[in-house]
Amino acid sequence: MTLENSRMKIGIIGTGHIGKTLVIRLSEAGHQVKVANSRGPQSIEADLLINGAQPATTEEAIADADVVILSIPLMRIPDIAPLIRNLPAQTTVVDTSNYYPHRDDRIKSIDEGQVESLWVTEVLSRPVVKAWNAIGSHSFTAKSSPVNSTDRIAIPVAADNEEHKEIGMMLVQQTGFDAKYSGTLAESWRQQPGSPSYCTDLTYEELGPALAAAEKNRLPKRRDIAIEAILERMGDSKTNPSADYLVSLNRVLFM
Repeated sequence: MTLENSRMKIGIIGTGHIGKTLVIRLSEAGHQVKVANSRGPQSIEADLLINGAQPATTEEAIADADVVILSIPLMRIPDIAPLIRNLPAQTTVVDTSNYYPHRDDRIKSIDEGQVESLWVTEVLSRPVVKAWNAIGSHSFTAKSSPVNSTDRIAIPVAADNEEHKEIGMMLVQQTGFDAKYSGTLAESWRQQPGSPSYCTDLTYEELGPALAAAEKNRLPKRRDIAIEAILERMGDSKTNPSADYLVSLNRVLFM
C-alpha cells in the first residue's frame, strides 16, 4: 500500500478552530480519526463526527495511533508531554501551535529569539512536524481547493525526520491545500507569527520566496504590531476585524 492511499490511525488532540477542521477533513479523507479535548469525549460536537471520527479520551486517541496531531495552545503542551513521550518512535507527532507572549503566560521562559518547534521537541523529548500553524482558522475552513487549482493556498511544513515529513505533507494535501517543505525544525521560525508566510494565504509559487525573505530578528515586533492593530479594532459586531482584514493586515506588515 502506498503512502498516498494508506488509511491511517490519527489521534487529534484539541477541538479549537484548527482542530475541528482537521477532524472533519482527515476523516473525510478516509482515515480512522479519534478526537479528544480537555473537557472529555462527551463534549465533542456531533458535527465533527459526520465522516466517522470517534470521540475519545486523550489516552484513547493516541493509543496505537500512526499520527498524533496536537492542536492545542502552546502553553498546554507541557501538560500532555508525559503521554506523548511514551509514544513509539515511529509515531508521527504534528504540532500546530504558535507562541504569543500575551496569551502564553505560563511559558514566558521562551526566549523571543527561540524557535518554537525546538522548544516543543525539548518538552516532548521527541521530534515533531510543524504544520497548519501558518494558516488562519477561517482560511483553513473556507479556502480549501482541489489539487492543481491555480489559486490553491499552500501551507509550510517543517520537519527533521524524512518519513514523518512525508506523512505530514500528505496530510496537509488531504486537507485541501498544497504542502511546501519549509526546512528543518531549526528553520521553522520562517513560518512563525510575524513572518511573510504566516497567515498571508500564499500559493505554492509565492510561499517559497516568502519563506526565504523572513528575517528572524524582526518577527516578534511585527507579530506584536499585528496584535495591537487587531485589538484596537475589536469591540462589537461593527468593529471586529473580518477574516479578509486579517489576511490583508498580515500581508502589509509581514511581507
